[in-house]
Amino acid sequence: MFKTFQNALKVKEIREKLLYTFMALLIVRLGSQLPVPAINRDFAASLFDVNTLGFFNTLTGGSFTQMSIFALNITPYITSSIIMQLLAIVIPKLEEIQKEGEDGRKRIEQISRYLTVGLAVFESLAMSIGFGNAGYLNGGLTITNVAIIVASFTAGSTFLMWLGEKITKKGVGNGISIILLINIVSQVPSDMVSLYNQFIKYSAVGTAILASVIIISVIVVTIVLVVILQGAERKVPVQYAKKIQGRKSVGGQTSHIPLKVNTAGVIPVIFAGSLLQFPIVAASLFGVSPERAYVIPKILYMLNQGTWLNFKSWGEFKYSIGLVIYIGLLYFFAYFYTSITFNPMEVANNMKKQGGFIPGIRPGKPTSEYLTGVLNYIIVIGATALAIIAIIPIFFAGTFSARVSFGGTSLIIVVGVIIETMTQIESMMLVRHYKGFLND
Repeated sequence: MFKTFQNALKVKEIREKLLYTFMALLIVRLGSQLPVPAINRDFAASLFDVNTLGFFNTLTGGSFTQMSIFALNITPYITSSIIMQLLAIVIPKLEEIQKEGEDGRKRIEQISRYLTVGLAVFESLAMSIGFGNAGYLNGGLTITNVAIIVASFTAGSTFLMWLGEKITKKGVGNGISIILLINIVSQVPSDMVSLYNQFIKYSAVGTAILASVIIISVIVVTIVLVVILQGAERKVPVQYAKKIQGRKSVGGQTSHIPLKVNTAGVIPVIFAGSLLQFPIVAASLFGVSPERAYVIPKILYMLNQGTWLNFKSWGEFKYSIGLVIYIGLLYFFAYFYTSITFNPMEVANNMKKQGGFIPGIRPGKPTSEYLTGVLNYIIVIGATALAIIAIIPIFFAGTFSARVSFGGTSLIIVVGVIIETMTQIESMMLVRHYKGFLND
């Protein structure tokens, strides 16, 4: 693979794209260390710890707990993109724009940019007011402090959105995904050091070796499961009828519809996790702590992933009911997101127009019903696999207190982005007759 990378660097165009991407990611990490002056970072760090924020802190590369100018990171852009996808279902005008090809895509992207700025302003305004009420602003809740925070967070989020688009155009592609990748990977070294200090450094030799083997095995198994899940698909065979055009017979070829087992990607896990964490973050802004013995904080304690699967006592384990809610939401969003991104009736109608059919299934409605049945089957498999991957780090965190910022969801993003980027680089190299990464 190192030799292949050397061959890639010999191509000027690819070398420039890789260098551009590297410099852009360097800016991302440098910006994550620049604090917003109006916020007391020590108090903010104690208010939002890693266990409370979990996946959200991982997506921002730790920027949120450090209250840097990139604290919101690209989460407003991700949220706006998802909102636009949902609105396209209920607003016919947006649906028409989506079907206009490249021009429609550009118009949707433009609307998403404006929505991103609006979300960033709203979120930063809510945070500044919450910090001011909690006493975490230097100088108190003043118009100047609020303006500084709103301007800093909004500018940081907007800049990352712009930078992600630049990486897509001038870098190796997948700009937003690559920014997510570097944010997640940046947290891995500190997590490894934490695991080393907790389970290896002060343990006996035999215990340390056993702990090392278990940690490495869990990571490897999780990565293997993610790779298998990302590549798994159900191929539905499609046969095209023969047609006579002039003196020639055309058609009659066999193709297939590739249905990914993980049809919704990481969206169900992100949605489910964000929905459970939102009340916790919002309550923290108003000074409500899950540790207090009141009804609402106890509910928040149940929603916190850090409290799940703790087998020390029933008093602790009972909060694992939140895990049941989490899994239920995961299945719900898997079905929901697939239903809005894949329309079996539309696929069936397109096949019918092109003279295609699934062997043994009549065209039209029967084909749509067959595809729906196949989808329902693979969604269950995909959602179950997602749940298993997501539960693995939760289990070790609750049972052995092995708390790290990255987990199964993070690995799904990392593996998916790496595979997609490697494929893109390989396509660049194949044009120049070089052996690609994936053939190594």
